[in-house]
Amino acid sequence: MGYSGSAAAGAVLASAGTAQADEKSGAAAAQTAEGSQAAVAFEPGTQFSGRVQHSSGYAELSMTFSVRHEERSGQQEVTPADIAEALNDLAAKRGWPPITFYGTPPKARLN
Repeated sequence: MGYSGSAAAGAVLASAGTAQADEKSGAAAAQTAEGSQAAVAFEPGTQFSGRVQHSSGYAELSMTFSVRHEERSGQQEVTPADIAEALNDLAAKRGWPPITFYGTPPKARLN
């Protein structure tokens, strides 16, 4: 049994189309997941925490923080994402991998 040239080409094109459709659906799912994460509105004073294990496997770093503003304006506001980024910069300078912070309740990813 064998394939003609046009049948083989059709099979290749069909599989390429399926792969592109799979990539598009995967990208759409990722955008939906990102959108659902971004849609979480944390209350003022929400406690955020994260932990990470060092690549050596022998050490673990845990961090917890919260942010509350009494009065704020756009330029003076410090967001939880700002704090998470600053803490990750500090941890990276000390050789730690990035920390994913979660806010509670309910447990939702910050970064």
